[in-house]
Amino acid sequence: MAQNSCNSVNGGSLTASEINQSFGDLHKPLNLQQAIAESDRCVYCYDAPCIQACPTSIDIPTFIHQIRTENINGAAKTILSENIMGGTCARVCPTEVLCEESCVLNTGVEQPVEIGLLQRHAVEHLINNTTTHPFKRNKILSSKIAIIGAGPAGLSCAHRLSMLGHDVTIYEAKEKSGGLNEYGLAAYKMVDNCAQDEVDFILDIGGINIKHNQILGDNITLEQLQNGYDAVFIGIGLGQTYSLGLDNENLKGVDDAVDFIEILRQTEDKSQVAIGNDVIVIGAGNTAIDAAVQAKKLGAKNVTLVYRRGEQHMSATEYEINLARRNDVVIKLWSSPIKIKGKNKVKAIKFAKTKLKDGTLITTKNTYKLKADTVLKAIGQKLNPSALGTIDRERGKIIINNKYETSQKGIFAGGDAIKSGEDLTVQAVEDGKQAAHAIATYLQENK
Repeated sequence: MAQNSCNSVNGGSLTASEINQSFGDLHKPLNLQQAIAESDRCVYCYDAPCIQACPTSIDIPTFIHQIRTENINGAAKTILSENIMGGTCARVCPTEVLCEESCVLNTGVEQPVEIGLLQRHAVEHLINNTTTHPFKRNKILSSKIAIIGAGPAGLSCAHRLSMLGHDVTIYEAKEKSGGLNEYGLAAYKMVDNCAQDEVDFILDIGGINIKHNQILGDNITLEQLQNGYDAVFIGIGLGQTYSLGLDNENLKGVDDAVDFIEILRQTEDKSQVAIGNDVIVIGAGNTAIDAAVQAKKLGAKNVTLVYRRGEQHMSATEYEINLARRNDVVIKLWSSPIKIKGKNKVKAIKFAKTKLKDGTLITTKNTYKLKADTVLKAIGQKLNPSALGTIDRERGKIIINNKYETSQKGIFAGGDAIKSGEDLTVQAVEDGKQAAHAIATYLQENK
């Protein structure tokens, strides 16, 4: 039986096997000997800057020291006590601009300790080699909390509330839990079934029930949840995408990058995902990079990432930008799309060169055209406000106070949907954890 194939970068063909192999783990995990050797490089400094750089405040020197002494499960518990999704964060967090950038060994002459790989080694060892959950629930209380969204913020909040003795019900819009960890990250970052394995591990503590295919504003409402629960936590993320605002944007071949990434993540045989020969990705963040690199791995001949400003303005990290270039993605800067060409299917995009004038981005009369049979839009995501009622928002995001409470009493929020939300899994986990403690305090004060 012939294998499926598509055009490769050299004009030949990639077999299904070659395509699937190209989606292997981006970072090879450390074995025990490598982990011990790497942990031995840590100088275990006082008031370690790496802890300050971690949004969840993991005691990094301590867990590294535990690995050094072969107390791997102890290291994992140190990590998970602050970040219950430490496994995913070890894979996808931009450690190069967080903990590892702050490592005192990061001098330019010497490389920082591989904190992310060490964290992954410890957490995966515990999840794969223990049958007992490392955390226990406190005395079970009578309160019940509803959480909207089974992504990083919602799962983190649920786990910490369960530890504190509360029963939690999560309402999730999709068929699987995990949020962006399951649906929105590149397949080469989250290989195998690691996102669902992490969800299963979190649920092992007990006291957490997840109801799937529950869409806020459709088959559930905030009012129903307020009436049925003692408190509500909103962790819905940013569920809508921005459009280019151009004619022909609905042509075949023009899609959202997040949809493309989701399809790839949910398709076991990646060779079954169609891609064109000439792919244009519009955007400048890590989602744009993920889409562009994966298009190349599928065998697209030409992949071009186009951004309206300069490289210094890109929200993708330097590591991600270099990853794109290592995978032969062409990056064109100072270019804004002005026209999508095609009749029934996209054929090309016309761009205008841009520049800054007195600090304002303007388009010039200098234009060019790129051939395209696939266009992936990655220009940002936004909150769907339609089901949030009168909850106060600013610039499209939910406003919270320093206790993670919204403008409506008893309704809390965290993750990407809040005003201070950052597009980082680790920050969403921290929001969920801190919101859980705020909810517990609120329930105690309002008995």
